[in-house]
Amino acid sequence: MPPSTLHGRSLLTIAGLSAAEIAAILDTARAQKADPAGPHGHALAGKTVVLVFEKPSLRTRVSFEVAARRLGATSLYLSPAEVGLGTREPAKDVARVLSRYADAIVCRTFGQDVLDEIDRYASVPVINALSDWEHPCQTLADLLTIREHGGTAGRTLAYVGDGNNVARSLAAGAASEGMHVRLATPPGYVLDDASLALARERAAASGGSVIVTADPLAAVSGRGLGDAGLPPADIVYTDVWTSMGQEAESQRRNAAFAGYQITTDLLAAAPAARLMHDLPAHRGEEISDAAFESAASVIFDQAENRLHAQQAALFHILA
Repeated sequence: MPPSTLHGRSLLTIAGLSAAEIAAILDTARAQKADPAGPHGHALAGKTVVLVFEKPSLRTRVSFEVAARRLGATSLYLSPAEVGLGTREPAKDVARVLSRYADAIVCRTFGQDVLDEIDRYASVPVINALSDWEHPCQTLADLLTIREHGGTAGRTLAYVGDGNNVARSLAAGAASEGMHVRLATPPGYVLDDASLALARERAAASGGSVIVTADPLAAVSGRGLGDAGLPPADIVYTDVWTSMGQEAESQRRNAAFAGYQITTDLLAAAPAARLMHDLPAHRGEEISDAAFESAASVIFDQAENRLHAQQAALFHILA
């Protein structure tokens, strides 16, 4: 594998990765997945990766710990009670202490400001394992999954739901890979202008496109988009309507997102599409149980690919 331009990079985000760097991580992920016992197996021997989590996790914690071990590194998980970011101890102090012990910090937090403070004071690379602004590791796994199910360039991704951290990273990442991105979000939940501008800038460079609509059926079917309409989506993607930390807004959000549920009827508007969800899913809200369990679903391929995408990211940053 060629030397990486990511080695020693500070904060891993989709916005901070070039299209070439995203492609390099995905190429490495596919190679490592195909040959788990390959020459990269001890690439991080002697390295230590610390996981600092404010939010509980299934996929993020397990996939990062397994990925680190597959590369020969040691991983250490710190729970919210053990660290107390911003309460027991300032984030900047945590960053400076962990930089003396570890080779990388993987941080899963609520506020982007906490992640930015850790990045500002850390002297080792920091990986955004989720913040309220971005979810880059999920997007890398998503793009790996799409590559495995027909490829990315020239294909259409319809995202239906909240213009949240997942949508923000996914739009920029998919556009970087030359995809045509359709974002169906209700009024008041559209991606911010800066994020849309970044996605459109990436799309202009790659031959992709970005369309925003309030109509889920139009996003999935392509009908009503442009003068003659557009082809149906190749990928249909959704996420929860109420993320962790937004529970007080759930009643208002459920009302706003009525009509944005992924159902088998909606999927019928794109008969060949693959269905994606980053999990955990609230079945009966953003996705019906029948759609979730349908033959279109590649949801558990996504979940598996968190491991391979993050292993590749660790390799490029630390090897």
